[in-house]
Amino acid sequence: MAKTVRVRGLTEQEGQKLQRIVRRGSTSSVRFRRAMMLLASAGGSTVPVIARLVQADEDTVRDAIHRFNEFGLPRKGARSLNRYGRS
Repeated sequence: MAKTVRVRGLTEQEGQKLQRIVRRGSTSSVRFRRAMMLLASAGGSTVPVIARLVQADEDTVRDAIHRFNEFGLPRKGARSLNRYGRS
């Protein structure tokens, strides 16, 4: 059985930024869905539940969580959550 995947603890700034993305709703759908994945994981939801919530494949959810855990959110001036962690 696969190990449970969860986001690391969010900093206050990360939590606020993710909530702003979700509340604003005027951002790209990819950015919105990734923010939802991270917030749901931080709230204790499991990967299958998050995948149903955002209508994505479970592997997509796991990949987004792993990328966030490794790279965090993009720094100010970076393009977006669409490409975080990539140069």
